[in-house]
Amino acid sequence: MAKKEKPKLRIIPLGGLGEIGKNMTVLEYGDDMIVIDCGLSFPDEDMLGIDLVIPDMTYLEENFDRLRGFVITHGHEDHIGAMPFALQKFSCPVFGSRFTLALIEHKLEEHRVKNADLRCVCAGDAVELGCFRVEFIKVSHSIAGALAVAVTTPVGVVIHTGDFKVDYTPIDNEPIDISRFAYYGSRGVLALMMDSTNAELPGCTPSERELGRTFENVFDSASGRVIVATFASNVYRIQQIADVAVRHGRVLCFQGRSMVMITGIARDQGILNIPEDAIVDIEQLRKYRDDEVCVFTTGSQGESMSGLFRMANANHKLNIGKGDTVVISATAIPGNEKAVGKVINQLFQRGASVVYDRLADVHVSGHARREELKLMMRVIKPKFFIPVHGEARHLYHHARLATSLGIREQNVFVLDTGSVLELSARSGKVAGAVTSGFVMVDGSGVGDIGSAVLRERRQLSTDGIFVAVISIDRSTGRLTAEPELFTRGFVYEKDSDELLNEVRGIARELSLAFEYADRSEWAGIKAAVKSGIKGCLMRRTGRQPVIHPVFIETE
Repeated sequence: MAKKEKPKLRIIPLGGLGEIGKNMTVLEYGDDMIVIDCGLSFPDEDMLGIDLVIPDMTYLEENFDRLRGFVITHGHEDHIGAMPFALQKFSCPVFGSRFTLALIEHKLEEHRVKNADLRCVCAGDAVELGCFRVEFIKVSHSIAGALAVAVTTPVGVVIHTGDFKVDYTPIDNEPIDISRFAYYGSRGVLALMMDSTNAELPGCTPSERELGRTFENVFDSASGRVIVATFASNVYRIQQIADVAVRHGRVLCFQGRSMVMITGIARDQGILNIPEDAIVDIEQLRKYRDDEVCVFTTGSQGESMSGLFRMANANHKLNIGKGDTVVISATAIPGNEKAVGKVINQLFQRGASVVYDRLADVHVSGHARREELKLMMRVIKPKFFIPVHGEARHLYHHARLATSLGIREQNVFVLDTGSVLELSARSGKVAGAVTSGFVMVDGSGVGDIGSAVLRERRQLSTDGIFVAVISIDRSTGRLTAEPELFTRGFVYEKDSDELLNEVRGIARELSLAFEYADRSEWAGIKAAVKSGIKGCLMRRTGRQPVIHPVFIETE
């Protein structure tokens, strides 16, 4: 009798590979499945009108009966942003740190998702999820409550670092727990999945604490208001700047929806410690001199609806002007450079003094560089290595780093989204793929916008729309009125009489065929009218707007 083959551990990334954002990874063995992180990404420039992009969760829907829970490493949008959409479909526990779960809970309230099973864990805790034992390990990152996970499976231990860096002097005085990683390394680790964001960069990422001197210098030299734009989730950065501002006798004002929300949660949980009397509302600022004010706001990425953008464009209660010092304590996320540069230019034009990353050390990354990545690999000593969380170049740089440290090339897997990596205690291979990709969220619609609609939006954005309204008698097919023409984003109607008259004449002439044709032929005539208008517009303007003939049949 043939010996029954044991099931293999399957690792399936549904997002976060070849991209920044949308992080989601499935681990499954036999009848059990867990998901690590459930994030979103923001739309590309060609996704016109799209609000958010989330992972395609078809595979989870098809295997929901095996899903034992979601394990969340930390509370950044690219790791929790898709949770409301997931929990609308799946009823299973969600594990994360207290701060992470508070941010998830707020998102669930916004989406009216009720009765979610949120379970708080701390570093050092372990939970049993089917055949998996998941232990949470403290790491340093640019948000409070960041955790790595060590998943003990029937074929070995898989460590997923989440986003991390090795910060020996973090603001919360709780450094990354290297000793726990070393513990697992000494006992044998089957596979390591590690953050690749900074795998291109040499050396080590500086400590968050090293920014303190820069902020002291800013407040020492500022004679007016200080406005700080930073990521609302980086409460450690906010704590540092707030401490400096209070020492300089300034009150603090928080602006921007996410800034107010996240700092409020952080204060409630004791993560952000600011004297109550140091915080004021925007209406109270008029009571203080300019050199007694510090404002924290959103907008470090140049977002058009953010606090900083509106302040720079005089569309805010607190408008920036001469004498103000603006600190942009962030670097531009790839793709946002133009928007950030535009805001900086506007701030200078309004007379403000602007401090940003090219002029001073006002930002450090939350991700490990090459020397830190080497340290983790040496400590953990995995048999198999899977770089995660990064664009293609980050993943390949990380893979080469692993082989340079002695991990066998055939044991390093640079996966694509949807790839299925099967691991046993001794071997690993890519064994096919599952349904994967992305789902676009537009307003309240999830997945109802596809490539065809995006193509139409792109065409509308480049050449506009041309509408011809043609009225015909239902019984005789005769024209009952002159064709009416409307354009938007194509030509200015008042200056285009000659062109519009020509198009009107073509539409009229082609529409005369209705009178002499059977009703069965009307569909072809309508297509001919559209084609005739298209040909005329292309010949006269060289442009192809969206052409929409409207045929009205009257009694």
